[in-house]
Amino acid sequence: MNLFTIIFLFALLVSFSTQFWLSRRQAHHVAKHRSRVPEAFKDRVSLEAHQKAADYTIEKGKLSEIDGFIGVLVLLLLTLGGVINCAFEFWSVQIASPLIAGVAAIASLVLLMSLIDIPTSLYQTFVIEEKYGFNKSSLQQYVKDHLMQLGLSAVIGLPILALILWVMDSVGSLWWFWAWLILLSFSLLMSWLFPTLIAPLFNKFTPIEEGSLKNRIQGLLTRCGFNSQGIFIMDGSKRSGHGNAYFTGLGNNKRIVFFDTLVKSLDEEELEAVLAHELGHFKCKHVIKMLIASSIISLISLAILGWLISQNWFFTGLGVQQASHAAALLLFMLVSPVFTFFMQPISAYFQRMFEFEADDFAASHAQAVKMISGLVKLYEENASTLTPDPLYSAFHYSHPPAAIRIAHLEAKTA
Repeated sequence: MNLFTIIFLFALLVSFSTQFWLSRRQAHHVAKHRSRVPEAFKDRVSLEAHQKAADYTIEKGKLSEIDGFIGVLVLLLLTLGGVINCAFEFWSVQIASPLIAGVAAIASLVLLMSLIDIPTSLYQTFVIEEKYGFNKSSLQQYVKDHLMQLGLSAVIGLPILALILWVMDSVGSLWWFWAWLILLSFSLLMSWLFPTLIAPLFNKFTPIEEGSLKNRIQGLLTRCGFNSQGIFIMDGSKRSGHGNAYFTGLGNNKRIVFFDTLVKSLDEEELEAVLAHELGHFKCKHVIKMLIASSIISLISLAILGWLISQNWFFTGLGVQQASHAAALLLFMLVSPVFTFFMQPISAYFQRMFEFEADDFAASHAQAVKMISGLVKLYEENASTLTPDPLYSAFHYSHPPAAIRIAHLEAKTA
């Protein structure tokens, strides 16, 4: 056990303990406020719906705690337990090419981790989501989705992984810069292809029908100067009762997508306001800002990995005896979240600021009162808690808590 092993174990203990403590705070805070609807929502949300959201939040939190504990055990087994070391030794004997052996080792370990995640995923879908009326998926659909995801990961991911490992092995000490360019280009390409090539493999997208809703949306798009390749209704109800809307694609391949559940839940003016909020993200350049931020972070991360690759203590401290670029890449992906956990509130803070800006845009291009009523319906129908713990939400929430967000929008109507 070297010094880095001790540092890793300490960081893992601190990050997991903090996450568990925050989860317990959330559960206690939500349960404490379960018996009464918050003042801001007392005329909008029934006590029954409020209590359903509280119970749903608490049950999801308990499962998340179990999942987190399992994740810690798996990480320790993979690293200090020697599973990663054994996998790389096994594949290096089976396959003569170090590059292909590295790809095989990483792929087999990722598959193993995916299999370990299945029990909690099944429980989430067919116990918790089923209990609260959200699950619409069958076991057959669940298996089909996972097999398709696995197949896509293999078809798309393995060639990219092989290319990155080749770059790491072949282009010298600045490999991390070239790997960053490849990953950035790949990310942009996939964002552009996703709406027309990948998403239709999982869902049916139907162009919105002619009528008042389409006319209203087209009017909003014209006012905002937004060009889209189409407005589509997605059959989200075949898997879940949750509602949502989103933009997807880049450049001239942008699409607007409404879940069919959302269209059934909100009236046309509320849908217009929700869409105006999503347009706000585009007009305020949030997508570009997030892309730039993630690109900078990934560049820094790869540069750090470029340094760690030459440090023997990085490998031995994490249970790997034979250093290799493939092993370094996998170790870094697994271990870096342990050390960056406390950066999460920073990211969440900026995302919440973006949500406020998008709400301001929606309030200026649609009716703020309709944005409020639409959000309240979504909170109620998605069983989103109205009383999150402030510290928990500061760490984990990418959107402002319900009461704060509604108060911000109500100020626009005054």
